[in-house]
Order: sequence, then C-alpha cells, then structure tokens
Amino acid sequence: MNNQIMDRAMLRKLFLAGASRLEAKKEYVDELNVFPVPDGDTGTNMSMTIMAAAREVNSLSDNCAMKDLCKAISGGSLRGARGNSGVILSQLLRGFTREIMEKDELTTDDLQRACQKAVETAYKAVMKPKEGTILTVAKGMADKAALIAKKEKDVLKFMQAVIEEGYAVLDKTPDMLPVLKEAGVVDSGGQGLMEVLSGALDSYMGKEVEITVPKVEKREPAAQQKSLEPVDIKFGYCTEFIIMAETEFSDDDEVDFKGFLNSIGDSIVVVAMDEVIKVHVHTNHPGLAIEKALTFGALTNLKIDNMREEHEERLIKDASKIAEAKKAEEKALKKAEPAKEMGFISVSIGEGVNEVFKGLGVDYLIEGGQTMNPSTEDMLEAIDQVNAKTIFILPNNKNIVMAANQARDLTEDKNIIVIPTKTIPQGVSAMIAFMADNTPEENEENMLEAISLVKTGQVTYAVRDTSIDGKEIHIGDMMGIGDSGILSVNKDLETTLFEMMDQLVDEDSEMISIYYGSDVEEEKAEEIAEKMEEKYPDCDVELQYGGQPIYYYIVSVE
Repeated sequence: MNNQIMDRAMLRKLFLAGASRLEAKKEYVDELNVFPVPDGDTGTNMSMTIMAAAREVNSLSDNCAMKDLCKAISGGSLRGARGNSGVILSQLLRGFTREIMEKDELTTDDLQRACQKAVETAYKAVMKPKEGTILTVAKGMADKAALIAKKEKDVLKFMQAVIEEGYAVLDKTPDMLPVLKEAGVVDSGGQGLMEVLSGALDSYMGKEVEITVPKVEKREPAAQQKSLEPVDIKFGYCTEFIIMAETEFSDDDEVDFKGFLNSIGDSIVVVAMDEVIKVHVHTNHPGLAIEKALTFGALTNLKIDNMREEHEERLIKDASKIAEAKKAEEKALKKAEPAKEMGFISVSIGEGVNEVFKGLGVDYLIEGGQTMNPSTEDMLEAIDQVNAKTIFILPNNKNIVMAANQARDLTEDKNIIVIPTKTIPQGVSAMIAFMADNTPEENEENMLEAISLVKTGQVTYAVRDTSIDGKEIHIGDMMGIGDSGILSVNKDLETTLFEMMDQLVDEDSEMISIYYGSDVEEEKAEEIAEKMEEKYPDCDVELQYGGQPIYYYIVSVE
C-alpha cells in the first residue's frame, strides 16, 4: 500500500468503517447530552444521518468513481440529516467531499484542504456558532491538518496526528462551555465526530472493523397491511439438496424414494446421475425428507425456503407498489390543481396536538420531536406534498430548526419560510398570528413577533444523575424546563409543575394553556387546571389534551 496516497476504494472503506463505529457507539454519545431528558439523542441523530449516506455508498460498486462516491456521501447525509448535530455532520461531509470529488487519489495536502472546506461549510450553516462544540473540535483538527500537511506526506501518520489533536480539543470543551463542566461531560457532538474518525483510522491501520449498514425498514400504511390475506399454500417448505450416494442408487431405490416424498409433499423432482442425486420437494416436514435421504448417503447443497413467508413478502411488495402508484397519482392530481398562495408544514407529536394544528389550518403534519427528530428528507417530502407557492415550516423543537433550514435551502421551486419555533406552544401561537390577507413577508414578521411573546414550560423526568443550572438532579427526578434552562427539580410531579409556573407567570401574564400528555389522566389534568385558576386568578386557563409522550405537561404563558 502506498502510504502517501488514499484512493477512492480506501476512502469508501474508511467512510463505512467510521459510520459503523458511530452506529455502535451512538448510545454512549447519547449519554453525554447535557440535559438529562429522555429525548437527548445526539448520538442517535448523528448515526441516522451518517447511515443514510452509508446506505447510498454501500450500493455503489467497489470501483466507483470518486465523484459518485462523494455525491453519495454528501447527498445521503444531507437528506438523512436529523437534529442539529446531524445537520452539522452533514455539512462537514458536504464541504469535505466538495473539495475532493474531482480527484482520483488524495495526498495529505488534498486531505487538509478538504478539512478546511468542511469546517468552512459547517460554520456557515450555523447562525450563531458556539465554541466548545463539534464545530470547535472540527476546526482544531483542520488547523492541525493545515499545519502539518506540507511536511507530513504519510497518510497514516497524518491521520493519527489530526485525530490526536481532535481528542485533545474535545477534552478541552468543558473549559469552553461552563454547562459541560457543570455536567462533567465533553461535548456529545464532538465525541460523535471523533467516533467516526476513530473507526476510519482503525480500518486504515488494518484492524478488524465490523462494517454493517442496516437497511431502512419501510412501514406500509395500516390499510395496506390489513388488506393482505394469507394464501392457501398446502406445503410450506421448498426443500432442495444433493445426495452423494454411498452405494448404487437403483431404479427401485428411486421409485421407493419418490413414493416416500409423494407421501409428505408435492412438486417432486429426483434426478440421479451415477452416485449424485438431485432432489426437490415441497413439504411441511423437510426433516423427514432429509432423514430418508441420509439412508442413501451424505447430503450437500441443502436449501430450505419458507414459501409462505416468501409469498407474504411478495404480497407486501405488491401492496407497496400499489400504494406508491396511488401516492404518485394523488401527487399528480394535486400538482394539476392551481397552487394556493400559502401553505403550512408543522412538526407535531401526540393525537391532541395533531388535532390542534389541523384545526388551525396546517396542511401537512410531520410526526416527530421527542426522541424522533425528522430528517431533512422528511421535510423535503412534506414540501413536495403541499401544493402552495409559499410554505411556512414550523419545527416546534430547537433540534429540528437546522434540518428545516437545510430543506429550505435544497428547495428551488417553492418559497420556503422557516419560522424557528422551538416548542409546540410557539407553533400554535405562530399559526394563530397568520392572516390570509397578508403577504408572506408580513405573515413571517407577525409570526416571529407572536412566538417572541410566548413563554413555554415542559415537565418531564431525568434519565441520569447530573448537575446543571446550579441544580443537583438525580435519575427519576421531575424537571420543569423553560425556554432557557431547567427551572425546577423535585421528586413530586405537581410540585415541580407549580414551582416552574411561578417562574413563568408574572404581572403581565394573561393566558395559560396546558397540554397534558399521554401518561396523565384527564381527571388529574382537570384538577391541575383548577388549581392553576385559583393560584393565578388574573390569567385565563385553557386545558387541552396533547397526548404527547415523555412530557407530562407542556404549558405556555402569554
């Protein structure tokens, strides 16, 4: 191996190894999230992002062109990007591949330029970059790469030095962000990036790296699944094998063997050529066929297929094709209709919250937010489904805003406006502020003003021990989380809720909206609403079933 160049085959191998390493370590990265909430999912988001690219890379041939490899890495990660950490990772990959796609082989100088481009691209994607994050780790490595590339021509030594610098910068992230130091962790996004690069380095050094690229399991619509009916297959197992006969396989043996097979199945084929007998039978008892065959000699090329499962798979594929055709037809019909002036896409979760957004006129709901951040591709699919000239996107979660912005930037035929809503109540307020007679620009201004007036609180439970915002938190504690941090911590849910409300409600507050989750009984929620009315008599209190998981209560104060 020429240690002074990296060819496209090696780059492909290293990328897949890095992706697999992150997939294997995603739960460890998740645990580094500062907030001890159940939906802290940096590792999961980054893994799902890079695995979207890995699937595209894995579908390429081993001798694919560098340009095709770069397009698969960049395009797959951009469309598959989930959460802020996933979007930043996709931008790093986008910048890196842009710099090298016209080359067949890479030197250390090529690699350092690609690192510089990666950092430049990622920083541009973040509106307010913070030091002590994945961006800082990436920049530290890019600076190191630029410093040593002219003298260090050995790719392995170059990679080792750059990655060593990455870990050194990662170790310093708690000194750059006090919140990391208080929680006693390094930056989770930076750790995720280092897992990718460590996996790549291990592969380059020849270490055994298990490279697995899981397929995406597509769920068919429930209506399609219910329409599938079991088929009447009399004999379920297609059984094939070859007998290496120890003695002559006579005509009588053949007749006897066929007779036996006929008694346990059908579709029988027995072809004898000297001591080699090829056998095929459909039966419900392949073991009996094998036992009988063993009386004639040793078996080879044994193959047993479950025909009922194969038939179900075929039906599902057919149903999928029908669903896709129907979807394409509906899409064509929508496109044939005149596009309306303005439409809406909202991220939502929970039956009650879904109904609220539908009632306010949202055209397309994307399920996600808590523990399941929608990808850029999910956003692009939603944009494609809404037949409007201007489309407003409400992410309703701070970890989805960047994916929405990325989808906006990838859309050319529609005007996309992302209203950076970070909570469900902000999304509701934005929709209430919309006026059909206003221009898109006027509506954007009004919606932004509306969300600035909303204070949000959310009550959930801690998934680990930590210290944050000056509060000692233990696993199982209830936490009241405001727009800027944790407001209250207590063992008791109701106490936590009201301690949080005391910090949200002030003399200017007029309205309290309560959305109770799937784990809260209606009677208990009504009791809470009554207590709110008593405690805050100057505020109107509205109670709504949200049905959201994980968060017992989501409240807004306006």
